[in-house]
Parts: sequence; structure tokens; C-alpha cells
Amino acid sequence: MGGGFMGPKGGGGVGYPGKLTRSVLVSCVLGAMGGLIFGYDIGISGGVTSMPTFLEKFFPSVYRKEESDKSTNQYCKFNSQILTLFTSSLYLAALASSLVASYATRRFGRRISMLVGGLVFMVGAILNASAFNIFMLIFGRILLGFGVGFSSQSVPIYVSEMAPYKHRGALNNVFQLSITIGILIANIVNYFTAKIEGGWGWRVSLGGAAVPAIFISIVAWILPNTPNSMIEKGELQQARDMLRRIRGVSDGEIEAEYNDLVAASEASKQVQHPWKNLRLREYRPQLVMSVLIPALQQLTGINVVMFYAPVLFQSLGFGNNASLFSAVITGLINVIATFVAVFGTDKWGRRKLFIEGGIQMFIFQVAVAILIALKFGTSGKVTELPEWYSILVVMCICIYVSAFAWSWGPLGWLVPSEIFPLEIRSAAQSITVSVNMFFTFGVAEVFLSMLCGLKYGLFIFFSAFVAIMTVFIYFFLPETKGIPIEEMRVVWKSHWYWKRFIPNHDQQVNANSV
Repeated sequence: MGGGFMGPKGGGGVGYPGKLTRSVLVSCVLGAMGGLIFGYDIGISGGVTSMPTFLEKFFPSVYRKEESDKSTNQYCKFNSQILTLFTSSLYLAALASSLVASYATRRFGRRISMLVGGLVFMVGAILNASAFNIFMLIFGRILLGFGVGFSSQSVPIYVSEMAPYKHRGALNNVFQLSITIGILIANIVNYFTAKIEGGWGWRVSLGGAAVPAIFISIVAWILPNTPNSMIEKGELQQARDMLRRIRGVSDGEIEAEYNDLVAASEASKQVQHPWKNLRLREYRPQLVMSVLIPALQQLTGINVVMFYAPVLFQSLGFGNNASLFSAVITGLINVIATFVAVFGTDKWGRRKLFIEGGIQMFIFQVAVAILIALKFGTSGKVTELPEWYSILVVMCICIYVSAFAWSWGPLGWLVPSEIFPLEIRSAAQSITVSVNMFFTFGVAEVFLSMLCGLKYGLFIFFSAFVAIMTVFIYFFLPETKGIPIEEMRVVWKSHWYWKRFIPNHDQQVNANSV
């Protein structure tokens, strides 16, 4: 049986008039730049953990192991629980903060959550740059995590609410594009700071995180609130004026969308406990997607490649500079490929990109596993890695990264942010962020140990999840292209499986429903 909802051409439900105005374009693009702080951290952490002076100061056991035994098992040379704690502590903090951000986003608006995220991230960056012991370093990482949690919770909601429904996919994917740009910038910074004489380049790399944090804080301060947020705070006339400005149409033409936003807000006010309401049967499809999509996004193994890229390449026999340069290459491919999603999501739809990306990732993860197995076997020891072989490994990883960049990367954030009704939107987005950060934390915490234990089989492990999630998308994710965000219920009503959970007619949300 077919998996997706196939509605009328151009989508289903009610269509609202609206243009891609300069006002909405600037607001959405600047707002989506909140992903820079997340991306910069992903890129920077792996780079500094491959710098000898950084390891010597904070992780001396890893440094001594690498320096004293050049013939050590390549799979296990960076295996250290303290080293993984440095990387993964951020994501545990982001998980916790995203739950707090749910209340702040709903109570004070999307902008305030973005502003808090930027400011806290900036403080964490300053602490990391000036760290003189491991406790100060990890405390700074925790503050960075709080910043990431707030921004990841609020930015996708902000963009989804501001964007016209016909362009929502492209504009929301700018969030993932900004993550990839942040990763690329971090990789470039690492490449050059590693060459600084005196061994203090890692401080520049970590302190550089304050730059995007300041930028995001300024942007959040000057951006307008979304009409949805204004209505929630009782600013009805301001919301109407804002909606007319960002849609670029007359007052009469926004009437239908404005009335739907007000009705959604009124329904939202009846919900005293949105977290409790998430358990209602009618929200089962959204709840399943808000958990499985971010979980499966991390089980692709992508963040293993991105924030451990220099360490991974170094483990594969690349030198320090070569490993950092290879990470720059994968970061550049990541940025370029994300443009496919920006321009193609609203043209080809979410499902096609999800499925094609999944198939491509599976093929090249298996290819990487085979290449590593042929050269390293199970011993992890290799006397010489030919240049052509190294290039082949990097090419396979780049093709894998490109597939993620136009599928599960941006769509893993876009789809959950656009499927929730207003009354549970902030709570549900917090679940999405929390699950994402929980699995990011888990993968980061166990990766080096799993690499040591599973060896090349680690890539087979992740490829198995890629196969599972591609089948899941085919059968259970309806197409959301071209559906206004407040009319998204139509896709669940029309889906072969999820329609059994949706009432036959729209009902007022009741917190006491069963």
C-alpha cells in the first residue's frame, strides 16, 4: 500500500494568498541564522580535540597514548570517556534547556527564546576560550548547550509561522543551511588556528563561537514577532498589521488566514496542559513524528562524521593538517548540497528527498565500511595508507554527507516544525529538540568506544538504521508540501494509516479527552 498522502495538485486544504515579500524573506533568513551557533559548535569541537596542545592540556592520557605509541590500534587511539564527555555534555544541556524553552517560547514569544539562546551561548564561548581546567571547559560546554537548546526550539517555529506556506520549506531549510555554514566556518577556523605557534590556537577556535552568538542576539533583538505570537499575547491589531505586511496583500485578502490564526489561538488558550494533551489520540501522528524523525536523524551517524571528522580522518591515517583539511572539504560539500534542499523541498516535496537521500546514504556508508575493512581489518593497524585510497574514502564520505545535507539534515527540522497545531506547537517542538539532543548526546558519548569495539562494523550499524528509517518514511510520512501550517490536519486525515487517529470533524481540544 502506498505510504504518502497524495492530495490534489499543489497540496490540499485551504490556500491563503501571499507573496514572498522582502520583509518576510529578511525576517526568515535572519531568524534561521540561529543555526550558526549549533553548526559552529559541531564543527569546532572535533577540530580542537585533534589538536595536540589541546589534548595535552585537558586530556593528557589521550595525548600520551597518541604520542608514545604510534602503532596503536587506529580504531581505539582516541577512546576516552572524558574526551567524549567534553563533546557530548553540550547536548545533554541542550536537552534540558529545550524543555524550559517551551514555556518561554509560548509565554514570551519566539524572539525572546532566540535572544536568550544567543546570550547564554556567548557566555559559554567566553568560558571555553579562557578555560584553564577540565571543569571550566565542560561548564562552558553546558552553557553552550543551553544556548543551542533555546535556539533550536524557537527558530524553526519562528520561520514556519512567518513564511508563506508555498515557501515554508525553502525558508525553513535556511536553518539547516546556517548549521552547515557554521560547521564549514568552524572547520576553516580550526585549520588555520592549528598552525598558530605557541599552541594556543584552540582558544581562538573555542572563543570564536562568541561571534555567531553576538550576531544571533542582535538579530533576535531587532526581528519582529510572528503574528501567531502576537495573537497569543492579545496584540490582535498588531498581529493583523504584521500579517498584512509579511504577506504583501490587502487587509481583505488576509482575512481568512487571520481568522484561522485567531481561532487556533483561542483553541490553544483552552489547553492548560499542552504536555498532557500531546498524549491525546488525535495527536498521535504528530507525537510519533516528533520522536522518531529527530531520533532517526541522529542514527544516520551524521554527527559522528561532522563533529568527529578530524579525529575520524586522523584515525584513518591522515596527518593532523590533512585531517583538518579533509574536514573542511566535507563541510564545504555539506553547505553546497544543502542548497538542493533549499530550492527543491517546495518543488519536489519532502518525501522524495527523504527517500532518495536515505538510499544514497545507505549505499555510501556501506562503501565506507568496506573500504575501511579492506585496509584496517579488525586489528586497526596499517603501515601505509596510499593517497588514492585516502581520497576514495573522503569521496565516499562526501557523497554520504551530501545526501544527508539535502534530505534528513534540513527535513529533520522542517517537517516536525510544520506539522503541529498551535495549541501543542511549543511543547511538541521541545520534544523534537529534546529527542534530537538526547540521541546526539548518546551517539557522541559512545562513538569512540563503539569505533574501538565494532571497528568498521560501526558504519554497518548506522547504515542499518538508514535502511529502517527510509522504509519508515515511505510508508508512514505523508507529504506536507503546499499545505498551510494551520491546515495540516488534512494530510493526516487522508493518510492510509494515520486517518484512524484523526476525528471525522475538527473538535475543540479538550484536555480531559481520552
